[in-house]
Amino acid sequence: MSRLIVVSNRVSAPTDAAAGSVGGLAMALSAALRKYHGLWFGWSGETVDTFTGELKVEDRAGVSVGLVDLEAQDVDEYYNGYANKTLWPLFHHRVDLTAYERSYGEGYERVNRRFAEVLAPLIEPDDIIWVHDYHLIPLARDLRRLGVKNRIGFFLHTPWPVRQLLVTLPHHRRLVEAMFDYDLVGFHTREWLDLFRDYVAAEAGGTLTGNDGMEAFGRRVQGGVFPIGIDVDGFLRACNSPLGVRTYDRMLSSTAFRSLIVGVDRLDYSKGLEERLLGYEQFLKDNPAMRSEVLLLQVTPISRDDVDTYQDIRGRLDSLAGRINGAYADMDWQPIRYLNRTYRRDQLAGIYRTARVGLVTPLRDGMNLVAKEYVCAQNPDDPGVLILSRFAGAAAEMGEALIVNPFSREELSDAIKRALTMPLEERKQRWSALMQVVRDTDVAIWRDDYVCALRSIEVDRIAAGTPGDSPPGHSAG
Repeated sequence: MSRLIVVSNRVSAPTDAAAGSVGGLAMALSAALRKYHGLWFGWSGETVDTFTGELKVEDRAGVSVGLVDLEAQDVDEYYNGYANKTLWPLFHHRVDLTAYERSYGEGYERVNRRFAEVLAPLIEPDDIIWVHDYHLIPLARDLRRLGVKNRIGFFLHTPWPVRQLLVTLPHHRRLVEAMFDYDLVGFHTREWLDLFRDYVAAEAGGTLTGNDGMEAFGRRVQGGVFPIGIDVDGFLRACNSPLGVRTYDRMLSSTAFRSLIVGVDRLDYSKGLEERLLGYEQFLKDNPAMRSEVLLLQVTPISRDDVDTYQDIRGRLDSLAGRINGAYADMDWQPIRYLNRTYRRDQLAGIYRTARVGLVTPLRDGMNLVAKEYVCAQNPDDPGVLILSRFAGAAAEMGEALIVNPFSREELSDAIKRALTMPLEERKQRWSALMQVVRDTDVAIWRDDYVCALRSIEVDRIAAGTPGDSPPGHSAG
């Protein structure tokens, strides 16, 4: 049987297959790699003075892991630069925060080329290769240049931007052209695949063929929609684990019979955290009789703290939470608990189960698996209510949530009140429908659907000239 090779910026294969803090995606991919005797390849997270291309191979709970170190300049230009200061804000429609630096593009191309050069000798003729996320868009192109003819698939875990914004990226055409060296390009939602196809037709002069195929740049690629989910059974086990139950009991005690509203988000401007706090403040203003009956717990682990934009948002959130607490708190109650720390998966499950309302209100986001985790953790006999941004990928599937526009504080305020006062029968009906979606999109189903689709593609690549060798800072288009 052919191997599966997974490639991502960072390798998240767990060292302990039973680890309660590991996410469902890592567990699902690790299970597939054990099944197919595969390899997970990526950056080690470590830096060296000079790049050597030395490969470190480890065994992590039965998964073979290949790790390579990068130079500090690589990390600054490829990861902190082009990935996180250019592509991430652009893909989340924050053109105002997008940094276009030639050195970032050069570093992005250089690191992808280096990854390809280290990975290519490891690839066997029957292997299939699955590349993940925006950090590695050019990787298939660089592997093809080295003679790799295997099936290579790509999956984007973020939204794809609208064409009118994507064209603000210098050399945007080259980035999209690199995606045509894959055999299968996957997105979470139909909307994002359609946006990609719109660019191919309008900007690249490509042809859209049946069943989501596309031809452009003298090559052909297959598109697909693969909505990711969570490890449902694993999350339920976490919820019912000793620590999960203990966390649930602790939260019940600490909320003093108040209705808990919970938000769990990595610190990022795409998550709509300021807008969420302002919407909650509007609720407190609109509903004075309910003030002391509610409590917002906002869990926001710090991320990318070496990027100026993230330092700025952290300061604004600290100030905003403090102002709201100062304005509305009483001697035995404060409306917001704002925590900058990371919790284990089983602890989060206990927190979710306690919460009467789950707030998932990003301004633009990928699938956002917090929405599915919140639903999965609920008590079927007395479930909470999910409030979900229409701009999260999950909204395409989870229509029984209260769908809101996160830019409107009044709409958020009204949704919070509706969720807190919703009758039990309506809550149960909505939860039942949402839980069916969660089960139908289990991460193992997502994984198997994608791998099956990639395996089934007939490799019949259209002959084309070799793309240019210059990095984004120097190429045309």
